[in-house]
Amino acid sequence: MPGNRDYYNILGVPRSATDEDIKKAFRKLAFQYHPDHNREPDAEEKFKEINEAYEVLSNAEKRASYDRFGRVATADGFGFEDIGFGGLGDIFDAFFGGTATRAQSRSPQKGADLRANLTLSFEEAVFGASKEFETSRIENCSVCNGIGSKPGTNPQKCPNCNGNGEVRRVQQSLFGRFVHAATCPHCKGEGTVINDPCRQCKGSGKERVKRTLTVTVPAGIDETYQMRLKNEGDAGKYGGSPGDVYVNFSVKPHKFFVRKDYDIFYELPINFAQAALGDKVEVPALEGTVELKIPPGTQTGKTFRIKGKGVPHLHGRGKGDQMVVIRVVTPQSVDADQRRLLEELAKTLPAAKAPENNDQETVD
Repeated sequence: MPGNRDYYNILGVPRSATDEDIKKAFRKLAFQYHPDHNREPDAEEKFKEINEAYEVLSNAEKRASYDRFGRVATADGFGFEDIGFGGLGDIFDAFFGGTATRAQSRSPQKGADLRANLTLSFEEAVFGASKEFETSRIENCSVCNGIGSKPGTNPQKCPNCNGNGEVRRVQQSLFGRFVHAATCPHCKGEGTVINDPCRQCKGSGKERVKRTLTVTVPAGIDETYQMRLKNEGDAGKYGGSPGDVYVNFSVKPHKFFVRKDYDIFYELPINFAQAALGDKVEVPALEGTVELKIPPGTQTGKTFRIKGKGVPHLHGRGKGDQMVVIRVVTPQSVDADQRRLLEELAKTLPAAKAPENNDQETVD
């Protein structure tokens, strides 16, 4: 260790820092520079410095020696004793429960979640439906039941790591002994090797299978709704539960209804005579038809509310409303008799004036 190395500067704390300050600084930097998370070329060297600094400053006796002499006292006088970082992991283990370079944990691991997209008709989203869809997921091998070995055989302890799943390499240097732990390349961290692999899964213990799943779509959903099918995702590892399937929905537009939240809107075209004289008309609804009374003098844009004829409330009671928006249709062509009648009518009508505002009127 160079004589000008400043442990306080490495951890970013003042010389008056408390033990808790030093501990917090180490935790933050250890996460930031751990070489299994940080792929920058100097991350490993930086991590060694952080461990070295913490090893000294977290020990009252070593810190006192360092503060006084700039070095750590050893049995032979003043030098740089064997700090022994345990492959960049011993101190990290104490804080975070093990390094990422350790063999992959063989505790139960949940399988991966999957995503699915399902398209619904307008009516299916409104009234609900039972829908089937196909997904591809990873399952335990149907032949070896996820073991990976040929039926009748079992995986064997890895001879390279003696079943530990990791190998350690000791390096001795001027600054002490360093032990580097790495995932065993022979068993890839499993701790076991398969000498007679299953022919179905080729030793992986997993196979990809297409499955048809059924989802019950509740009435009243829209495109913001998401459903979870529990335990229908990829198989877990080491006895872990399967993942889930998250289903997202898209809804096809209706040919004449437009939905807004739980209300539906319908544009009703009427002619001049209906608008001027009033009328009773049959209006299409989500279920059948409803009768609507149009009062005399109805203008384009006037909106009528038909209560309870909208979309069912999701997981609740009641329904939204149906809003009928009037559009007075101007004929594109008229015959001679119609023209004559319109001309006579025009003589009796006052000249139209621009309205003061274009606010729509809504009546219940």
